[in-house]
Formats: sequence, C-alpha cells, structure tokens
Amino acid sequence: MPEADVEQGRSLAVGEELPIVRLRHWGRWISGAVVLALLALLGVALAQAQIDYGSVPEFLWYRVVLVGLLNTVLLAVIAQGSAIVIGVVIALMRRSVNPVARWFAAAYIWLFRGLPVLLQILIWYNLALVFTYISIPLPFGGYLLHEQTNVLVTAFVAALLGLALNESAYMAEIVRAGLNSVDGGQTEAAKSIGMGPLLTLRRVVLPQAMRVIIPPTGNDFINMLKGTSIASVIGVTELIHAANNISSNNLLVMETLLAAAIWYMVVVTIAGIGQHYLERSFGAADRVGSAGGAWSRAARALRTAPTVRSRDV
Repeated sequence: MPEADVEQGRSLAVGEELPIVRLRHWGRWISGAVVLALLALLGVALAQAQIDYGSVPEFLWYRVVLVGLLNTVLLAVIAQGSAIVIGVVIALMRRSVNPVARWFAAAYIWLFRGLPVLLQILIWYNLALVFTYISIPLPFGGYLLHEQTNVLVTAFVAALLGLALNESAYMAEIVRAGLNSVDGGQTEAAKSIGMGPLLTLRRVVLPQAMRVIIPPTGNDFINMLKGTSIASVIGVTELIHAANNISSNNLLVMETLLAAAIWYMVVVTIAGIGQHYLERSFGAADRVGSAGGAWSRAARALRTAPTVRSRDV
C-alpha cells in the first residue's frame, strides 16, 4: 500500500475502512458528447436534404426491384456455393504430394486472385469475340455440345463465372488454412485405427477445421452479396441496375438508391445472423472441447471408427 494511504489509514478510527474514490473518466464523457453531436448534425442534414423519403417504401416493392433482389441473392448463393466446392478441391490439390496438382493449384490461385473481378466478368462476357462456338466433341464423331458462345454465356452466366472463379481462389486459401490448423496427430491417429483418407477428412479433419473456415467464409459471402452489384456493368438486373432503371424514368436517384440500400441491409443482416448461428454450432466462439464442439465430434469419430484387426494387416 502506498505511504500516503498508510498515513491516511492511521488517522482513521480502528476498524474503519478507507473511503472509495471513483475515478472520473472525462475522456469518455467528452468523446461520447462529440459522437452524439456529430450524429445530431447528420440527422439535421438528412432532414433538410431534398429527398422524398415518403416514396422510398413504395420503391421497395416495385417489380423490377424485387427481380433485382432475387437475382442478387441467387447470384450470390450460386457463386459462393460454387466457389466453396472449387475452393475445397483446389485446397486439397494445394496440399497434395503430387507436384503437378500442387503447381496447378498454385497457378490457379495466382491467376484468379490476381485479376480484378470486374475484369474477369468482362472477359467472360466478351468470350464470343474469340470463341464463336463452344463445342464438346464425341470420340466417334458428332458433338455432345455445339452452341454459339453468346447463347451459352449470357450476362448472368458471365457474372456468375467471374464472381465464382474469383472467390474460389480465396476460398482455396481459407480452406487450406483451416486444414493446416488441425494438428497432424489427429490424422495419424485416424490412420492408425484404419480410417481412409476421405473418411479421415470428413469425420476428423473437417469438423475441427470448420471453426477456422466458417468465419472468413461468412464474411466473404456477405461481401459476395454486395459484390454482385458489379454485374450491373454488363446489364444484369440486380438491385443497383434495378434502381438505375427506375431513376432513369422518374429522376428520383437518391430515393431509388435508398430503397436498394435498405434491401442490401436486410439480406446482409440475415446472412450475418446465419453466420452467427453457424459459427456457434461448430464451436467457433472458443467452445473447443465442449459437448457440441468440433473436437468432441472428431473424438467420437475416432472412437466409433472400425479398428484394424491383426489378421487384416
């Protein structure tokens, strides 16, 4: 105890405690007041802005806006789902002992992660300039597929390819990081009791890796929902394109953009809630080792896996 406190304690009566002096955090009060003042100024500015707020709810239910919302969600879900599947394959190839597979995976990640997603979308959209037809020949003559490129690669397909392939490169690195986070002893233990590579991956490695994979994947999916707005460049009717179509007729640019912003916030909020519960189900929030955690599921998989008998060796 400091000497000043000791001296003060001597002057007090026997058994009487030292008074508690609460610290005054003036910095917190000042910073809070500044934030409230800025919010008040923003509210006043928005109230005085020349925006017809009453028309915004009406634009939310325009048919073209609902079509744009549907295309935004479909494009994001299909692109993210495809990216996850491709990313898992590329991540496994990246960890393969086969040098050809390993170098191919590295080149794939280098290419699709290095090019801007808008550039990739434009390349796919203009693919008909270099390939008039897309053909899949059969071994004994004829074609399994022979169609004009501009018929197969529509604006929606071009946006889907650009978004999915770009995201798959990032997903490959996310999955690889998740797989690397699992201790190698888990795989060795699974092999020692006779589990094959695929069974080990499905029942031991992936349940533990998911707590590392899910958080960045959820963030990427939220970015994908917003990133679909790039598809408006090639004429895909998503939320931004739908808002521009309405404002080109009534010149209410800010009102239609606010309607699009509201729908973006709705879908992003729903995705964020889904990510939260998905993380919690896999024990991503530091619940490793609990009854519902990934480690316990992996341990149960090891316990219930068939053992190797001596006569089978």
